Amino acid sequence: MKEIQEFLKECGVYYLATLEGDQPRVRPFGTAEIFENHLYIQTGKKKDVFKQIEKNNNVEICAFKDGKWIRVTGKLLLDERVEAKKYMLDMNPNLRSMYNELDDNTAVLYFENGKAIISSFTDEPKIINF
Repeated sequence: MKEIQEFLKECGVYYLATLEGDQPRVRPFGTAEIFENHLYIQTGKKKDVFKQIEKNNNVEICAFKDGKWIRVTGKLLLDERVEAKKYMLDMNPNLRSMYNELDDNTAVLYFENGKAIISSFTDEPKIINF
């Protein structure tokens, strides 16, 4: 799982895909942290992306760097614990101007039954189940 997080961090930006009805929605994200042996992301509960995840928590992340790309799939589960929110915000202090672990908007979500595939045009794909 550390390899997945490091790949996403090195990219700086990854793209998260959700569904709105039958229409895919993709947007840039930047948070990717490991907390209590799970890969977490962060967003706001007021955002459309969170509402889409509430309706269908199957998501996919894609990112590209140095001729390789990663696709991460799985279900995102909400973690309402203050400790998880605080950890995510401490690791991403630039978000503190918009979010607080004690507010009712901060959403931290972790992957359950995740799978990552790291691919390139030259190497065999590397599959990581987490």
